[in-house]
Amino acid sequence: MTVDRRDLRAALWRVASAQRGYFTAAQAREVGYSYQAQHHHTQRGNWVAVDRGIYRFHEFDMLPSGEDDHLARWALWGKGRAIVSHTTALAVHDLGTANPSRIHLTVPPGFRQKSDGVVLHRADLTDDEIDDYGGYRVTSPVRAIVESAAARMDQDVVDSAVTEAIQRGLTTRRGLLKAAQRLGVQAELGVERALRATP
Repeated sequence: MTVDRRDLRAALWRVASAQRGYFTAAQAREVGYSYQAQHHHTQRGNWVAVDRGIYRFHEFDMLPSGEDDHLARWALWGKGRAIVSHTTALAVHDLGTANPSRIHLTVPPGFRQKSDGVVLHRADLTDDEIDDYGGYRVTSPVRAIVESAAARMDQDVVDSAVTEAIQRGLTTRRGLLKAAQRLGVQAELGVERALRATP
């Protein structure tokens, strides 16, 4: 039975649209594209190869993109196990002055992949510590603050994020301290300093 090419493209487009235009070779294979067909589409310029086994429909490269579109690519690189975190998560939530030069991802302890493009942190996260951002997942504002404090990120960044989170009603002083206690002494110290600096 032959499959209409338009049906294949539509099926893959649905997958990619939920991931900011990105998709994996495995996802393309699941909808019916052989590896030979994948190579053909890449060679023709229909798909842009962005990493080993990760592609993007070229149409998405021509559309106005969000500042965070590239994070969907890293979510795919992490095979659904990498969560945008730390100061990168603060920037996603637009909290404080965070402007990280590298992307921070939290992955499970047994995660083995590596890339020079990201800073990996290892932890098991609970569902209430993760927000879905359409195409990728990110640690919640509270988790992003306390993990940044625990990792000894710039205190000014933590201070500004705490101030904004409280002003915007995203958390309370008590909620931040409780979350920091779960991550240990360094997180508590960083959050306490930030709270002292918060009016």
